[in-house]
Amino acid sequence: MVTTWVPEPTRYMFFTGKGGVGKTSLACATAVALADQGQRVLLISTDPASNVQHVFQTDIGESEPTKIDAVSRLSAINIRPQVAAEAYRQRAVAPMRGVLPEEAIKSMIEELSGSCTTEIAAFDQFTSLLTDPATATNFDHIIFDTAPTGHTLRLLSLPSAWTEFFDGNQHGASCMGPVSALQSQRKQYSEAVAALHDAVRTTLVLVSRPDRLALAEASRTSMELAALGMTNQRLIINGVFQATSKGDPLAAAMEQRGESAMAEMPEPLRGLPQSRVALQSFNAVGVAALRALAGTGPAMPTVLRKPLSPLPLPHLVDLVDDIERAGHGAVLVLGKGGVGKTTIASAIAVELADRGHEVHLTTTDPAAHIAQTVRDSDGRLTLSRIDPEQETKRYREMVMALRGKELDEDGRALLEEDLRSPCTEEVAVFHAFSQRLDEAAGKFVVVDTAPTGHSLLLLDATGSYHRDVMRNLAGKAQQQVNTALMKLQNPEYTRTLLVSLPETTPILEAGELEEDLKRAGIEPFAWVINSSLLAAGSKDALLAARAEAEREKLAMVESRAKRVAVVPWLSREPVGLAGLRQLFANRLVSV
Repeated sequence: MVTTWVPEPTRYMFFTGKGGVGKTSLACATAVALADQGQRVLLISTDPASNVQHVFQTDIGESEPTKIDAVSRLSAINIRPQVAAEAYRQRAVAPMRGVLPEEAIKSMIEELSGSCTTEIAAFDQFTSLLTDPATATNFDHIIFDTAPTGHTLRLLSLPSAWTEFFDGNQHGASCMGPVSALQSQRKQYSEAVAALHDAVRTTLVLVSRPDRLALAEASRTSMELAALGMTNQRLIINGVFQATSKGDPLAAAMEQRGESAMAEMPEPLRGLPQSRVALQSFNAVGVAALRALAGTGPAMPTVLRKPLSPLPLPHLVDLVDDIERAGHGAVLVLGKGGVGKTTIASAIAVELADRGHEVHLTTTDPAAHIAQTVRDSDGRLTLSRIDPEQETKRYREMVMALRGKELDEDGRALLEEDLRSPCTEEVAVFHAFSQRLDEAAGKFVVVDTAPTGHSLLLLDATGSYHRDVMRNLAGKAQQQVNTALMKLQNPEYTRTLLVSLPETTPILEAGELEEDLKRAGIEPFAWVINSSLLAAGSKDALLAARAEAEREKLAMVESRAKRVAVVPWLSREPVGLAGLRQLFANRLVSV
């Protein structure tokens, strides 16, 4: 037995689940446990917002595996979409250098600068690592720490999608280039499909918290993976809490909420092999913590820190006061998976509607939890989702209607074939996102985004479109356009909120996201620190230890952010209108 949660490890293991459930911690702990037992292990992060480097406290390579010095026989690699895309572009144009003029080379690079190329490059690197004979020879186990569910389902479905596209392509072209030149990729993708479907070689580890929404998403993921032919699944419920102070209402509520969620577990999960992992008093950062989490090393001591001076805790009400002053505009809610973006976005939308404004609450997250979070609404609040499947269908129909009528029969057939490419989905989602931003000229549009990595790809598409538009316009014409990127960069039009938990890794990741946004010319409006135990108050020993550690994290955020709002962990689950209104019920005081 390697750990209590993976008793029979296969060669390939994918840890997947809703953001914030602990996929990275469990994947890293499993990798360390296997390596400590003499196995050669490669840990691969497919999350564009990977925090593996934070967990191991070391830089992780993006093109070649990095040896983890503190653990013999363990290496790790990050698949970074932007880095993979640049390498992909250089490979694509390399044969043309010295043959074509430099201007033609620049044009080729520009054409390969879109989100489609970014996705293809990351996907190509993923399938290469999955099927590379050298990787299989050098490592006994390959563990994938994946992006949050929606992104991962997209990644795991692409090998079949591209294989089917190649099989049905009659005209020999794709957004990746001539199909005749892609036979190596075709073979690679077919081998990836075979590996993913082989239950002897591959295990899909579904990670959840003892939380209703997280378990519902794990259930949906289980069914979608089964539909893709990936049936060798295992469920881990992470962060199970048992109160040590029964008289503490906060601890009692947390324990009861978890027990109720597990008792009402969706039917598709009940038949899966299942493990439970207790909530820890420490963050799983560093090799010693990972060994303690896996139960293969000494327990970590519970450290009660010396109390710091009181911190003023600003309230979400103040933040909404600032947002409301403009009378309309977009509110873009961003952050790592599992930090509570949907809750914060939904609560802000409900509060603005309660104040008499017309509000459109939408989501770009494939998991689309806003309907489950809000549950009902009044006449001022509209809910929608940017559904990739529906938006792709709508986009294909629109393009065929606009461009197809100008083409002959062969031209229309070629256009239809091109639109069946998996790349079309990225373009369609961006098109829908742009339309939502346009609405903010006359109302409030609150956008609950997908977890960080997926959102960065969407913002990359936004930037690519902006560059294409500006490249094809000149002089005064450029001054008359207002692209989606320009709307995002305009602080009077769009307020961008970064949501984080009061923990080291989420705050570091939110800080990295902040820098990414600034490089794109987008200045964050505020930070929101969600689910603060310090703000909630608890006498339970484990919760108190976790709460005390929040003080320096909150001070760290306040030192860098223009505005901050702190939301306490709530005894009552923040779902439904009444549940969401709790976030504005009582102003917080200094603690």
